[in-house]
Amino acid sequence: MRWSMLAIVTLVSGSALQPAAADTANSLLSVDHRRLVARADITLVKPVERSEHGLPVGNGRMGSLIWTTPTAVHCQINRVDLFPFNSYSGIGRPRVPGWVRKTDYCGGAGAVAIDFGGEVFPASATRQHLSLYDAQETIEGRGVTLRILAWYARDVMAIEIEDRRVQPQPICVNLSMLRPPLVKSGKHVAESKLGTKSGRIAVTQTFTEPASTGILEGDHYAGSAVVIGTLGREGQAEPAGETTVRLTLPARKGVFTVLIGSAATFDRKQDVAAAAVAELKAAAANGYQGLFRANRTWWHEFWARSSVRLHSKDGTAERLEQIYKTFLYVMGSSSRGKYPPKFNGMIWSTNGDERAWGAQFWWFNQQTFYRGLMAANHLELMSPMFDLYSGMYEAQALAARQQWGTKGIYLPETVSYNGLERLPDTLAAELQDLLLERKPWKEMSPAFKQHMQTVDVLSSRWNFPFSGAPPYSYVIHIFSSGAKIAYLYWQKYEYTLDERWLRERAYPMLKGVAEFYRNYPNVKKAADGKYHIYNVNNHESIWGGQDTHEEVAAMHGILPLAIRASQILNVDADMRPLWQELLDNLRPLPMGNEPDALPFDPALRVWAPGLKPFHAGRGGPTLRPCTYYDLWTLETDNPEMTRIAQATFEHRGGYGSVLAGKPTRPLSEICLEAAMLGRAPEVKAICTLQVLKYPKMLPNRLALDEMAQSQNVEMIGNLSTGLQLALLQSIPPGPAQPPVLRVFPAWPREWDAAFRLLARGGFLVSSSMENGRIEFVEILSQLGGECRMRNPWPDAAITLYRNGGKAEEVSGSLVTFRTAREETITVVPKGSTPSRKVIP
Repeated sequence: MRWSMLAIVTLVSGSALQPAAADTANSLLSVDHRRLVARADITLVKPVERSEHGLPVGNGRMGSLIWTTPTAVHCQINRVDLFPFNSYSGIGRPRVPGWVRKTDYCGGAGAVAIDFGGEVFPASATRQHLSLYDAQETIEGRGVTLRILAWYARDVMAIEIEDRRVQPQPICVNLSMLRPPLVKSGKHVAESKLGTKSGRIAVTQTFTEPASTGILEGDHYAGSAVVIGTLGREGQAEPAGETTVRLTLPARKGVFTVLIGSAATFDRKQDVAAAAVAELKAAAANGYQGLFRANRTWWHEFWARSSVRLHSKDGTAERLEQIYKTFLYVMGSSSRGKYPPKFNGMIWSTNGDERAWGAQFWWFNQQTFYRGLMAANHLELMSPMFDLYSGMYEAQALAARQQWGTKGIYLPETVSYNGLERLPDTLAAELQDLLLERKPWKEMSPAFKQHMQTVDVLSSRWNFPFSGAPPYSYVIHIFSSGAKIAYLYWQKYEYTLDERWLRERAYPMLKGVAEFYRNYPNVKKAADGKYHIYNVNNHESIWGGQDTHEEVAAMHGILPLAIRASQILNVDADMRPLWQELLDNLRPLPMGNEPDALPFDPALRVWAPGLKPFHAGRGGPTLRPCTYYDLWTLETDNPEMTRIAQATFEHRGGYGSVLAGKPTRPLSEICLEAAMLGRAPEVKAICTLQVLKYPKMLPNRLALDEMAQSQNVEMIGNLSTGLQLALLQSIPPGPAQPPVLRVFPAWPREWDAAFRLLARGGFLVSSSMENGRIEFVEILSQLGGECRMRNPWPDAAITLYRNGGKAEEVSGSLVTFRTAREETITVVPKGSTPSRKVIP
């Protein structure tokens, strides 16, 4: 089944808070964004050793890494919306010993090589430079210069070529298929065609597959096209073999432009090649300089929405700042389409479209891209993620009923772009009986066994084949991913106060997840009068345990949000007592000194991953209350819970690595946790280790730590989120309570910093620390309302200036003051005068 994204994309046409340039004429923080962002530019002074090391250029929907060989420059056109398979696809996946690393493919549309007919990119005379501020790459070779951009407005990449060679050679633009012209695998058919017309060359792809036997619906079609044309120089278009088409341009000095347009569709009736040509024509009407000017304006506004400037004597903080800017650039270049970039490869694949871990979206990986974007004042980059999950809402409501026998919605850990498939009733009933252990695994019917041979084993529905403890496995009995996704919907409301967003987008998710848990058959009230959850995972570490940390934390976190959202919207008053009753009687988070704890230690007062009995796995202390749901924050007035949180951090996996001076794994949340706990020394140590010693960071600052074709920003995404939390937190004492601002809550006093970031309530907060001293706090109240702030100078009274004029003095640890819409509040210690800070 395909889900129309049009309704989703247009559902909320505006919000109470729109992303906007953060600079104001009267701001104390005066930022030269060009100089600041340029500190993070990437320069490669010799050709890259591998294509994965190329520099990223994208417009949020299509893009590529750019790399050179001695005679040519290369790219592979990738798209966020090209999926040759959906959840109904019935291709049999490879069965290999151990874990499946590669199952299907997605994203790739065509490979491009511009050959100059001679060695123009030698090791001794090749320089690649990526300007993050202008989003333009420049390649200097021997006698040639290339400038490359991806147009923000339409799906076109433009390459301006200046040929200054004494003896120019013909230039050949080669466009190649990613596979042979016709590939069949089971019922899946991939067909690629070459095309030449009006001096342009093209590669089109179509992917077709009927639904699996017994499935009610789901015939799949996807198509894509890449079309290449030129400006300023005409060429001869002709095939160059079975899989490549070539545009040969005459030898001549001068400047011309190669335009690469692309398009993708799920509509059999759409002429996808014509759509790509339309993109090309729109770009041609502007010329390279017109595209560059338009792009420059868009990207300059992008960078003006927030700012971070760091300094340390040893340069580590500056390196951290570069990584942070690179993360924002990569997300701006890849997260503006109908779908989010996938964690494994994003739009940066360079060797075809097969990739480790296949075409499923994995939430634990995807979250590394999105958790920090709201604070960075880039809510617009969150839209593809929200659209993905809102777009599959009905499919996941059905999945909750069919797979788990509950109500609400089931947002799984791994899922196809179109959600889980609708199953025939008999198949769904047997699946449910097996998952809930109402039917022994060994009594599986022949029909079910046969169907198991046609499914994607990386789906959260079908992850059995590599499990040693069926029906449990890595990603099947995980429900907390849905709660985390719903929490981010709630957070967007908190940042924007957009009631329409809350009503139409966030509340359905919050209600859906709350109802899933309330009606889940294995959430039961026991003899102790408490609700417990049985036979669930603690993410991937423990399979089929009781009262696992992830699931208990999710219920404690999501139920208060559903109740509060219902109150704000004045809907579902009859549901609130039901949710409240479950919340009031829900068991507390599991502790390591409980007799059935995994692992058990009577001396440890830390949060445990779960309780016995369990089917497989192991795990250590977990800190989910600190990283999602606001169950514990620096504002929580509960000394015992605070002691537990701090002790849990000191016993968690990864802390020992930090103490030993070793970098942590890329998906580790230890930097976020340290920042949320206010542990500045650990933040400094973790950032230093990840910046200086992380072994898999590439020259382009991406990482290749998820195996082949999996270039990503998972590690630098987590690091960037932790960095922001160390600079600024807007945190409530508990779920759905009013947030409190804290500036520099976990920032190392040895490092200077200045920032402008977004806080909940729509407050745009700027501040500066130099030599360990906080100089000022400036708050632009974009929406008005009451502001709560923890006093940055706890032993001093503070003075508030309103729109530049001295207004009032306040004192105390927690200060509260009213604000008007678009009012600027400046806060300084009593007796100080606000002074302008210029950065960098």
